[in-house]
Amino acid sequence: VQLVESGGGLVQPGGSLRLSCAASGFTFSRYTMSWYRQAPGQERELVAAITSGGGTTNYGDSVKGRFTISRDNVKNTVYLQMNSLIPEDTAVYFCQALGWYSNYWGQGTQVTVSS
Repeated sequence: VQLVESGGGLVQPGGSLRLSCAASGFTFSRYTMSWYRQAPGQERELVAAITSGGGTTNYGDSVKGRFTISRDNVKNTVYLQMNSLIPEDTAVYFCQALGWYSNYWGQGTQVTVSS
């Protein structure tokens, strides 16, 4: 099983980034996919989640209206479009796959919002 995040980097406040998480080794289309983030000294928090078929999404209060989660069950990839980024969005972003009996995590990708 692998979850490989990409797309992180340094961006100025107000900018945008698109994160990707490529999955392999399990039946992607059967899993709820989520993005979490963890800033230094803080607990990991849910950013966004999307159900297996993509019909339902959920967002953390701090990112509502700015971030959009989506998935492609053919490419086995989940995305996080991040707009209007602010310094408080700086964190390591992790991809999670949640099934009935299993739970997988990626290694994370760093997002830094700074001028």
